[in-house]
Amino acid sequence: MDDLTDFRARTRAWLEQNCPAEMRRPLTSEDDTCWGGRRWTFASPAQRTWLERMAERGWTVPTWPREYGGGGLSGEEAKVLRQEMRALGCRSPLDSFGIWMLGPALLKFGTEAQKLEHLPKIARGEIRWCQGYSEPGAGSDLASLQTRAEDRGDHFVVNGQKIWTSYADRADWIFCLVRTDPGARKHTGISFVLFDMATPGVSVKPIVLISGKSPFCETFFDDVRVEKHNLVGALNGGWDIAKYLLTHEREMIGGIGDRASARPLGATAASLVGVDERGRLDDPLLRARIAEFEVDEAAFRAAMERAGDLARAGQGNPAFSSVLKYLGAELNKRRQELLVSAAGSDALDWDSDRTRQGALARAWLRSKGNSIEGGTSEVQLNVIAKRILNLPGA
Repeated sequence: MDDLTDFRARTRAWLEQNCPAEMRRPLTSEDDTCWGGRRWTFASPAQRTWLERMAERGWTVPTWPREYGGGGLSGEEAKVLRQEMRALGCRSPLDSFGIWMLGPALLKFGTEAQKLEHLPKIARGEIRWCQGYSEPGAGSDLASLQTRAEDRGDHFVVNGQKIWTSYADRADWIFCLVRTDPGARKHTGISFVLFDMATPGVSVKPIVLISGKSPFCETFFDDVRVEKHNLVGALNGGWDIAKYLLTHEREMIGGIGDRASARPLGATAASLVGVDERGRLDDPLLRARIAEFEVDEAAFRAAMERAGDLARAGQGNPAFSSVLKYLGAELNKRRQELLVSAAGSDALDWDSDRTRQGALARAWLRSKGNSIEGGTSEVQLNVIAKRILNLPGA
């Protein structure tokens, strides 16, 4: 305990000295998020400085081993780091599908050469990854995917299509599920491969959603060459990796329910509605709804911390990621509903500079997709019923 207390003091001192003031302000939009990658343009010098300092210390991925660009921290130390960052209002230095999804999968299933090649670049924000899972005919039933990878000796040739590929138009590399044994049962003929999005034969088409913009894309593969050393795990053994990675994806999506680095909802609503003579949000009904929401948000944050503690102790239930995904999606939808209520008629504006091109309306519409991406809410409730509550099937 004394060692952890000392670590906390040293961590707080380092953060106070090294986190730029600009990186301690609440996020105002997605543009404030640092994604990294070959084509990334930093929003400000402070954003670049914050990433470089945290990456040098290994704290973009604090629990990863040092040899792979991580901080080598224990679970308890990483928790202290999160707490101290929250206390100072520090933004995340780097958000990345490489950190949230691919990194854990490579740590578990990758070869040493794959880890050394890809993990340090993820930790430093040098490469931005996207996920090639869903297809037009393979969404909830992902194992029915048809993108083919034909064995050509020293390499594969990939043909097919993926859809809902988030940020594919901005990504440098893709981690992708492909069918390598068409004759096998659908779960057993799938492999997990990595390749550069600049490879000849890869093309991307953004999908515009009801919100007027979207991170989603259609991705097409036409005779794409993938080297054999970019196969992760065993040939035709990709489904095990896919399932493991999906638990991390659901936890990532669930994390939208905890906006620790964003401006508190009550403060945002007060700036829209105004305050009464006591300095409170000047709408008692909306104030009560926001208070209820913020209690639920705090409970969700505690549940996320507890789930992490149990996982590190080897006592976690892998299916709990479905709980986090479901609750996080519902919380974010409630948050957007409350913001729209607070904004009143301004929430209907679509394109004026006064409302930042209808940012509230677009965010409200976009939040509806939280119930679909990463596995629909209905699928998550079925998983929770079967694997956590042990309810009998129909």
